[in-house]
Amino acid sequence: MGHEMGMADQYQCPHKVSIPPSKPFFKVLKSSMKETFFPDDPFRNLKNQSVGRKILLGLQYYIPILEWAPRYTFSFFKADLIAGITIASLAVPQGISYANLANLPPIMGLYSSFVPPLVYAMLGSSKDLAAGTVAVGSLLIAAMLGKEVSPTENPKLYVQLAMTATFFAGAFQASLGLLRLGFVVDFLSHATIVGFMSGAALVVCLQQLKGILGLVHFTHETDLVSVMRSIFSQTHQWRWESGVLGCCFLFFLMLTKYFSKRRAAFFWINALAPLTSVILGSVLVYLTHAENHGVQVIGNLKKGLNPPSISELAFGSPHLTLAIKTGIVTGIIGLAEGVAVGRSFAIFKNYHIDGNKEMIAFGMMNIAGSCTSCYLTAGPFSRTAVNFNAGCKTAVSNIVMATAVMITLLFLTPLFHYTPLVVLSSIIAIAMIGLIDYETAIHLWKLDKLDFVVCIAAFLGVVFASVEIGLVVAVTISLLRLLLFVARPRTFILGNIPNTMIYRNIDQYPVANNVPGILILQIDAPIYFANSNYLRERISRWIYEEEFKLKSSGETSLQYIVLDLSSVGSIDTSGISMLEETKKTADRKGLKLVLANPRSEVIKKLEKSKFIETMGQEWIYLTVGEAVAACNFLLHTSKPDGAAAAELNRQDDNV
Repeated sequence: MGHEMGMADQYQCPHKVSIPPSKPFFKVLKSSMKETFFPDDPFRNLKNQSVGRKILLGLQYYIPILEWAPRYTFSFFKADLIAGITIASLAVPQGISYANLANLPPIMGLYSSFVPPLVYAMLGSSKDLAAGTVAVGSLLIAAMLGKEVSPTENPKLYVQLAMTATFFAGAFQASLGLLRLGFVVDFLSHATIVGFMSGAALVVCLQQLKGILGLVHFTHETDLVSVMRSIFSQTHQWRWESGVLGCCFLFFLMLTKYFSKRRAAFFWINALAPLTSVILGSVLVYLTHAENHGVQVIGNLKKGLNPPSISELAFGSPHLTLAIKTGIVTGIIGLAEGVAVGRSFAIFKNYHIDGNKEMIAFGMMNIAGSCTSCYLTAGPFSRTAVNFNAGCKTAVSNIVMATAVMITLLFLTPLFHYTPLVVLSSIIAIAMIGLIDYETAIHLWKLDKLDFVVCIAAFLGVVFASVEIGLVVAVTISLLRLLLFVARPRTFILGNIPNTMIYRNIDQYPVANNVPGILILQIDAPIYFANSNYLRERISRWIYEEEFKLKSSGETSLQYIVLDLSSVGSIDTSGISMLEETKKTADRKGLKLVLANPRSEVIKKLEKSKFIETMGQEWIYLTVGEAVAACNFLLHTSKPDGAAAAELNRQDDNV
């Protein structure tokens, strides 16, 4: 061993691996905190500014309308006016429909399309997102609150809990944004959201059969079996009048959706279809007195703007825990959907939205909404798509929409008295069909089977169990997948690409050749306590398999193990212990452990732990190529001249 160490000292390594100087602990901590919570460096514009300018820039950061309002032009207003009126025509029937889905008074759907969009227009960073109520959030409120409080037997308490849940949803969302914890929402992967939303959309569609068939009594459960049992156990109560009317409006809405997809210029047909359905349905019921023949109608809607509801928040209720739980779950789903929708449309216009600012905006509009008789609001895809297609320029389109809803609340609510519930059910059903994203599920199957499993698990959990169970199943599988990646990192054998000094995975590059006497392994992840034992065992198995293969083929025996650490960004004490044990294992077998390209954080910890001193600086190289060159030098110089020459000739033949 001493002879080999001496030979290693004789080999002149062209590049030494440098150990970066140590930094003060608090400086490292500050840097880590900044990278964790402020990766976008949001306050970079405040540098070298006066105090007054810093205050102005800070206000513009948290209240974006102060930043873009001074540049607002009349041409922008014309575009936003058209877009705002267009989405208002969708917001009114959707608001009433989704409130009905949440088992809340229909008027709350209109209230929720007035105050929250005004708040979002001031605080939101998206130019295209149209704030309003969402179907999945409405379903969650109905499913979670309805388990303990009946909306028919105790409607006042139910409404109070819905507003209280909205308050906690807003507080949770705003806290995530202010504390820069937006990455928490990232644990809901794309596959999770697709499966969850598709499952929830299917459940919502099936529940609309209650309105379409004119049923009065219906299950509060959301799973497929309970819904279908509730429908088919009441066949004697199906109303053919309501069913015929529902089928007609379903056909009309599907037809308008088909035409708008065929020609992008016809988007307004689909946008106006829900309001047109409401008007036609109301006129038809009024003229035929269908409400006397089994067709249920909305009834009286109270005129006037949102009444204050701070005193109605049920902070002292025995059901407060339920309200908090509902608020957090709906808040997470609202954020995940809203931020994803905002980012999707921002890409089309080549601008960036700040996820943390969006969370603050969503949180504040829900807190404000809970104090003004509103329930959960987010960024519905359908309304945002209409806003985008209508040519909106800024968030002023939300202000225009809110103004149109305000006029409706002040003067037009009596006109909705005869609106049939079957029309609202048809509107919801058609909106939800678009959220059943089977194309993405097929794409996931082709691209990543594990993502597909996550997607299907979320879908089946929602459809056959409940919305909450589906969400828990999806998040659990996503976290298990994450833990699997951390606990079972990939390791590869590297080979030499002929006529180069490049070393690559031999499975990916079949032309790459193994280097005689040297096993080159790449670790493709940070080394932590969660994976250190696995890596130790996996490296030992690689060594055993390589020795067995060489012994069976009669090739040069294994002498060196080169670990490529270029993909190891960090290491903890368990990881260092793993390297120490691997070195001892190699020593017992008469092998030499060599490290290649350790990263900055890794080499610093190896130096502090005295591992480098134990191993020897001469066994650490900047690249795999240099490490292999050094090992080859030692292999040849330690052999008899004839054997060395034969070995060199064989390597020349390989190259």
